[in-house]
Amino acid sequence: MSDSALIRYQSGERKKRLAEMREAAKLQRYGSVIPISGSDFVREVSQAPPDVWVVVILYKDGYPECGILLQCLEELATKYPATKFVKIISTDCIPNYPDRNLPTLLVYNNSAVKANYVGMHSFGRRCTPEGVALVLCQSDPVLNDGQSGSEPSRKAVLEGVRQRLIEKVVRDHEDDDDGSSSD
Repeated sequence: MSDSALIRYQSGERKKRLAEMREAAKLQRYGSVIPISGSDFVREVSQAPPDVWVVVILYKDGYPECGILLQCLEELATKYPATKFVKIISTDCIPNYPDRNLPTLLVYNNSAVKANYVGMHSFGRRCTPEGVALVLCQSDPVLNDGQSGSEPSRKAVLEGVRQRLIEKVVRDHEDDDDGSSSD
């Protein structure tokens, strides 16, 4: 191969790799639960781009249920980096918000509230990331893989969530069987 052909090849490969990296960067915007304050809310939540789903947790430190749900959201944020997860102290967001309603999840898209979940009862007796994911995806593709909510993408995400939930239930059941023999 001549030097000029090699240079053209390397240049083409470099351009291709840069395009792949730009595309990956678009999909992986977030990846964690971002703390915000009341003054950040409009910018970070209401004014988020229309293709971005935002999951907001209203919480307070010292409430065990808030900690459990926050752990679930941290795990989901890493699995679904195209979904924006934010946390805000409840009374910073809504003055005099009753503690009995904690934790509360608000789901936003296109500047509007699409769903809200008050307390833990929506997520079942044992709150798990998989259970939270199923609830969040019931009516809308809140957790997405960056494909802007296309139907094949939504189905793939839901199927993946269901599969992980089944695997977790089987693992938990096997773990229970391993240590509970009472012969």
